[in-house]
Amino acid sequence: MTQKIKVGGIIQNDQLAGISVLAIQDRPGIAAAVLDALGQRNLNVQFVVQVIDHKQHDQIVLCVDRTDLNASLSAIEAIRPELQPAAVTATPEVASVAIFGPDFRERPGIAGQMFRALAEHGVNILAISTSISTVNCIIDSARLPDALAAIRNNFDLP
Repeated sequence: MTQKIKVGGIIQNDQLAGISVLAIQDRPGIAAAVLDALGQRNLNVQFVVQVIDHKQHDQIVLCVDRTDLNASLSAIEAIRPELQPAAVTATPEVASVAIFGPDFRERPGIAGQMFRALAEHGVNILAISTSISTVNCIIDSARLPDALAAIRNNFDLP
């Protein structure tokens, strides 16, 4: 087993819903349109990633509180003519699980170790977002206990 890396702790939220806005023709303002539509309805986005694929289409994956799923989908549908996505999909029960630490910037391999631990426990990652101090991913909420066990078994926690 790889040596355990010391981390500051785990952050989790098992009350999320995922929304994917897929295959939008890339142009300035796509992320602004989606996030403004949600913000104007007082809907908080707790996780967001956006990427441009090989066909120059935007793919946006975001998470909202599970109780806000229908309102969030309604907000996105209201701007659908502007976006013209190929699809808008929802996953009603997802969870976020993250590890954090003050010195991740100087510690290579943390994300790889976390994702390997999840894979070894059969936990599929739906989306990833990292920063200089956090490695965060979205998973099926039913797999959160397995993800937490994987992290506890593979990292040195306080």
